Amino acid sequence: MSNPISGFSKLSKAQKIEWVSKNYFKANEQATEVLQRYWNSDKELQKLHDDFIENTISNYYLPMGIAPNFLVNNDLYAIPMVIEESSVVAAASNAAKFWLDKGGFTTQVISTTKNGQVHLNFFGNTADMTAFFGVIKPILIASISQVEKNMKKRGGGLLDIQLIDSTSTLEGFFQLHCTFETLDAMGANFINTCLETFSQTLEREAKTYKAFITSKNYPEVVMSILSNYTPECLALASVSCHVDLLAQKDLEGRLFAQKIVRAIAIAKATPRRAVTHNKGIMNGIDSVILATGNDFRAVEAAVHAYACKDGHYSSLTHASVENDIFKMWIEVPLALGTVGGLTSLHPLVGFAFDLLQKPNAKKLMQLVAVAGLAQNFAALRSLVTTGIQKGHMKMHLMNILNGIQATDTEKASAVKHFKANQISHSGVISFIEKQRA
Repeated sequence: MSNPISGFSKLSKAQKIEWVSKNYFKANEQATEVLQRYWNSDKELQKLHDDFIENTISNYYLPMGIAPNFLVNNDLYAIPMVIEESSVVAAASNAAKFWLDKGGFTTQVISTTKNGQVHLNFFGNTADMTAFFGVIKPILIASISQVEKNMKKRGGGLLDIQLIDSTSTLEGFFQLHCTFETLDAMGANFINTCLETFSQTLEREAKTYKAFITSKNYPEVVMSILSNYTPECLALASVSCHVDLLAQKDLEGRLFAQKIVRAIAIAKATPRRAVTHNKGIMNGIDSVILATGNDFRAVEAAVHAYACKDGHYSSLTHASVENDIFKMWIEVPLALGTVGGLTSLHPLVGFAFDLLQKPNAKKLMQLVAVAGLAQNFAALRSLVTTGIQKGHMKMHLMNILNGIQATDTEKASAVKHFKANQISHSGVISFIEKQRA
């Protein structure tokens, strides 16, 4: 086991790697070689990547793919996707092609409001706190005039501040619930700066408020932070067509539609299915978020919380058949940005935005929602017809072959063989071993 180290962050990149190699790989040169193989030969580009995070020792690559033929609000898109999982890009592409001649995807942004809170302790008279807030609300708003100056010029900024009495859930707990419009920016730094300014202003004003001085009970700021739960920042995507257009091989369109509706009903009824159902949706959503330099962890957290908004974890998608019209849709919280952060730094993020025809934040929300809906439709289509493994294992075959270092000739032979045979890890290994023998 390695000894603790002090000042690791102050070491050069070469010194960090030397320390890792010496302490965890017994100075094995292969460990260093692996790291160096993934460095970019363009030194300026490598320096850019090194500066994204702390203690950088190498780059970790994920494949970037393209899912073409997405007809969205009558415009055609090719959607960039960054993900390691086999079959995700293929599934999205198949769904896009399926809906291309059926009207494509319809989308809209329902709202774009983001939020944050100043969390307070106050164990005094609730009426005093309410009266105090009435006095200082305009002072709070004025306190961020310089912070939000540029944001307001663009049409964004603070929307409102509300005092929320949360003492029924936690003794002495109050919140300043603050809502914002950040337009094309992700807005995290802007929101957090506003909230911390509110905190300082509130505590300063509280010291001179007569009711608090008399009672000797003052509000105390515990923390100020944005919320990644953004149920008021919503995008909607949908598809619809006559049930006859849904006909599959050996499956009549009406029955296929009923199967999709039933599959979603099952995801609404049981969390064990809903979690996997929604995970598939996030395959599509996360991959586009990664490709566009946005924060997929924040979106994941918001989406799964939103799936619980009715008191239990449920499907994010919905489906119906009415008057022979099949409709499937998704409503999902997506707090995204097209300026700031990696969006202006990472060259491949720039490529992704150019590919998407330079969308603003609202358009990006819509395209991400489409990717999630497409992924879910593709998964359900497989599940209620051929089963999920046929397509997945077909895509996974190459991973298995690469894992056993198959040659190009062996790969071609294996692909041909397994078109008519069930794919399994052991089966692929056995086939290649026979070829080599």
